[in-house]
Amino acid sequence: MHRFFENFYDWWKNIDKFILFLISVLFFLGLFFSLVSTSLIASDKLDTNSYYFFIKHLIFIGLGALILFFLSILKEDILIKISLILFFITLASLLLVPFVGIEVKGSKRWLDLGVLPRFQPIELLKPYFIVLVSILLCLNKNIFYKYLLSGIVLLPVILLLISQPDLGQTLLITMVWLTLIFVSGINIYLFFLFFIFTISISTYLIFFVSKFEYIKIRLLSFLNTSSGNNYQADRASDAISGGGFFGRGIGEGTLNSKVPEAHTDYIISVISEEFGAIIVILIMILYLVFSYNVIKKINNTISEKNKLILIGCVTLILLQTFVHVGVNIRLLPTTGMTLPFLSYGGSSIISTALVSGIILNLTKRRLSEV
Repeated sequence: MHRFFENFYDWWKNIDKFILFLISVLFFLGLFFSLVSTSLIASDKLDTNSYYFFIKHLIFIGLGALILFFLSILKEDILIKISLILFFITLASLLLVPFVGIEVKGSKRWLDLGVLPRFQPIELLKPYFIVLVSILLCLNKNIFYKYLLSGIVLLPVILLLISQPDLGQTLLITMVWLTLIFVSGINIYLFFLFFIFTISISTYLIFFVSKFEYIKIRLLSFLNTSSGNNYQADRASDAISGGGFFGRGIGEGTLNSKVPEAHTDYIISVISEEFGAIIVILIMILYLVFSYNVIKKINNTISEKNKLILIGCVTLILLQTFVHVGVNIRLLPTTGMTLPFLSYGGSSIISTALVSGIILNLTKRRLSEV
């Protein structure tokens, strides 16, 4: 017990308390909005305890807090070793999805192994993918060899995602990979070659592979607003405009009753409708302040590997946030992307906790910085 308190004291002394505070505030906001946005769904649609979703969200937040603390208190070398092991475990679980995965709305993205709650393997894999790719890019090898190795790691992940199909996560993890190789010092012409190749493959999949017909429909509907296939996006836009600057008030929103899973994929619209655009603006500022403080820490980090991991983690959070908000305000076509920290959903919460734990670990004050 004495040893535990000693470790806790060292953790508290060296942790970046402001980054921890921002993470805690964002998770608390997610919990609060889960309470006010899902209680009516539970009571009206499921005829059950009106706090059903909130209690589930609270349990996952508690589990996420434990994971965050565990990852952030580890020694750096142990964190890296555990991350590498967990990458291959989560990759194996992603490999199981095409065979034993649960199909929802035409996509197989979830696993239900009985002993564990249903989860989405890609959400758990993303943080460890960033760690592994960052390590490979820092190997003392020929620069093209490092890119080849990182590409070999990326390839099975995107192939498995395409088979589900999940183009949103495919593009997200590919963009994170492109960001990491760009920051690692790649030749600019080679980088744009990778980028154009990614866009070309994505275009081919959307327009010429039948499995991605639903993406094509969403994209064409996005470009042609009069097509009549924009029900969810239209309802989200109506909710944002209806909420105005100060919102309609707690419980007065209608989006949850009109759009399924609004508290996951359209949580920003739900918040805007009930609390107003001003609250959404403040939330976006929180994300920017959080990202700025992590990036500021990168300048004081000696290890190139740690710099890349932190950049990858921040990029992941910012890209997901941008895509989620972009879909909600009709800047982007519908993708089904959750909002880190705030969206309801166990896999999303645990994934964000994993990323946050890694960030807190690598932004701790080291002996070399004292």
